[in-house]
Amino acid sequence: MSWVSFNVFRTLGFADTLQLKPGEVFRYRADIGAADWVLFPEYWQLNALVYGLKARVFPSEASYRLGHNKIEMTRAFELVAPANTPVTRIAANTPENATGLWEQMDHPFVAKLPKASQGNGVWLIESLQDWRDYLAGTDVLYVQELLPIDRDIRIVIIGDQVIAAYWRLQAAQGFYNNVARGGFVDRSPVPRAAVDLALHLAQALEINHAGFDIAMVGGHPYVLEFNRLFGNQGIEGGDARLREAILDYLLQQSVPTGPNFPSRPTSPRRRLRQAA
Repeated sequence: MSWVSFNVFRTLGFADTLQLKPGEVFRYRADIGAADWVLFPEYWQLNALVYGLKARVFPSEASYRLGHNKIEMTRAFELVAPANTPVTRIAANTPENATGLWEQMDHPFVAKLPKASQGNGVWLIESLQDWRDYLAGTDVLYVQELLPIDRDIRIVIIGDQVIAAYWRLQAAQGFYNNVARGGFVDRSPVPRAAVDLALHLAQALEINHAGFDIAMVGGHPYVLEFNRLFGNQGIEGGDARLREAILDYLLQQSVPTGPNFPSRPTSPRRRLRQAA
């Protein structure tokens, strides 16, 4: 068994794993091509690894593709969970489209940059000046209805397992629930409907490493987005818990299963855990 990782902080202590910097991808192409798994590559490496070296990457290619751009992400949500996706409008930033969306949307509403995370690149549009400020910073218009919430739910999924599910309460300045923007973690039980929605999206879209943000409105769950790379502030056990879940998933996916393989060896798992 041999793995290659491009993110030492997320794979610290993994046995039989060559830890590389992203810029070393060309120098170590033979090792990468022979690896059973290539872990946490940068987005810019993905095409070369998957198509050039036929590498098996983790997180999944879908996690990268959809997680890289909110437009692609939302369109996928609208196809597989239309009743659970907030009303969203996407258009090129032209004067005609800007005027049309300003008139069509219920006010206030939310506007986002297609590529941003941790609450960055998100505007609460309450005035025409807010709208003009947003228009000045984007080529693509992405606007969404403002849901009547003061909290949302972060659901962390590794493979097909929920690793953590917790509430994120609104920051003191309002609007943002992101812990990185001042939101608070609340470990009260979360509704099963939110967990089921996150699991459905992960399975339907083949996303195997993500933090899904789910809002509850009158008992109905809405998906806001997911982050392929997410913080561990709300996860009990932190990085160690995440690494354990990743190891379990990768080993499970690496060993043949079925009637001809009634059990799998435990020594690689034990060796990896001892190293971690």
